[in-house]
Amino acid sequence: MRSAISFFVQSLLSPILLVLLFLTLPIGAATSQAAGEKKQTGQPPMRFILVHHPLCMEDCPGWVSAEGRITSDTPAQLRKILKKIGGRKLPIVFRSEGGDVEAAYAMGRMIRKAGLETAVGGTRLKDCPADDLRCDAAIAKDGTALGNAYSEGAYCFSACPLALAGGTSRVASQWALIGVHQITTVYNRVRVSYRIEYKIVNGKKKEISRKEVGRKSAGQSSSTKLGKKAGAALTAYLKEMGVSQDVIGLMMSATPDNINIVLPAEALRTGLITDMLSYNEWPGMPLCAPDAAAETACHGHPVAKAPVAAATPVSKAPAQNAAAVTSETPPENRPMDFLLMYNGNCQDECTQWISAEGEITPETPARLQAILKTLGERKLPVVLQSYGGDMDAAFAMGRTIRAAGLETSIGRTRLPRCPTLDPRCKASMANSGATMGEVSAGGAYCLSSCTLVLMSGTPRLVGYSDIGLVRPTTAEYTKFFTYFDEMGVSSETYETMMFATSIERDKILRSQAFDLGIINGITPYGEEPGLHFCGPDAKESLRCPGNQKAGIVPATALAN
Repeated sequence: MRSAISFFVQSLLSPILLVLLFLTLPIGAATSQAAGEKKQTGQPPMRFILVHHPLCMEDCPGWVSAEGRITSDTPAQLRKILKKIGGRKLPIVFRSEGGDVEAAYAMGRMIRKAGLETAVGGTRLKDCPADDLRCDAAIAKDGTALGNAYSEGAYCFSACPLALAGGTSRVASQWALIGVHQITTVYNRVRVSYRIEYKIVNGKKKEISRKEVGRKSAGQSSSTKLGKKAGAALTAYLKEMGVSQDVIGLMMSATPDNINIVLPAEALRTGLITDMLSYNEWPGMPLCAPDAAAETACHGHPVAKAPVAAATPVSKAPAQNAAAVTSETPPENRPMDFLLMYNGNCQDECTQWISAEGEITPETPARLQAILKTLGERKLPVVLQSYGGDMDAAFAMGRTIRAAGLETSIGRTRLPRCPTLDPRCKASMANSGATMGEVSAGGAYCLSSCTLVLMSGTPRLVGYSDIGLVRPTTAEYTKFFTYFDEMGVSSETYETMMFATSIERDKILRSQAFDLGIINGITPYGEEPGLHFCGPDAKESLRCPGNQKAGIVPATALAN
């Protein structure tokens, strides 16, 4: 009997399964995303289409059209299209309202790893209706289509600029919009049910297994405060992509329900884009190679050389006798002249500017002073087009312009009834007073020592024009960088850039010109260089309220 009782007591004290329980616990899951992802937008999820131009030949480049909302599934879709194009370096053209930030990070890193370029632009597929520009009927079974890319009205908002930042080169035109805002972190509260098994060991309860048996949503909460984890991820990503941390300030200055439109000048300065597309370039064009032929379909074509003897150093260019210059002399080889120009009907309203075109010679500063003297106190913009010339003369011109507080920009002026090869023919010049004409930024240039004159403006603006770069000789270094400091341009950054190249370059990107301080603004949308200063005889109108002197457009107030 004692043996039986002893056996029963030992069994009660041994480890045995005692209880089965269900336990319900709240768990918070955080997801960082842009506000556009928090609530449904008008765009469907992003879709990728491989597009070629309808007139495309075998060697014509195509592009990947990426339009729609960025979702958590978008990186996987991008990975599929990248696998499809293989080793081809096709630009990614974005048109998106934004979406999931983490997905945008992943996309940007994939694009950078693949060595692809990015652009802001929309795509219009062949034979699609106006209300459905990427209609399914135009897409072949293999996912390719024929179409055209466009800039006007295209946009890259919210998380889209983060994906755009992945491009090895990143471009947009004056007619496209880039916008950022605060990141919203959405917290999804989830109630999870578990089946938990315990056993009793030496009188104490011990859990031996836990299994999830149910999950149910328990609501959402959100925050626009950039926490340490989200802030660190954003900072690291921008640094990885070579984009300025100033972008964080631009993002935080706009609420999640609003968009802070990044002006072209600011987009270039911060590195969100690396260059602007010119008037005759479109999204999806690859960046031109240094030796690209003129007919190559690419953006950023090398600037054509001036048709002069290349052996003459720009800083020691010989002065030309103005009397010896004939109508047969190519316009770009003539000594720089200055014309007081007007555009419009001065009985109603007209705009005025000083057109400065030709080679900079030792006599050029005196000619500039002469035309400024005729204007008295009027401050008209100086619109430049030149391959450069005498460096000391350029210094003198720049100091004159800075002392007068004038604006500078780049543009080519065409007079009426002039032949194409001589758009500044003497036959159309006024004998006295202002000459009627038109000015445009497209195709204009300011190269070599002309850049020294350009940097003297207050402000100094650029549109779709080319900016040149000049390398000083050892003997010229002191006065060269003294002038830079005088004009508030970063000589240290410039010197670093110069020594980073083994040979003199014909062109610098607008983003580099912004970094240096050579330019500090973009010609506003809808305007051409110099066309915002009204003439003295213009009557009162919307453009000329009260016929007051036009003020200088600050770079920070430029509109898209």
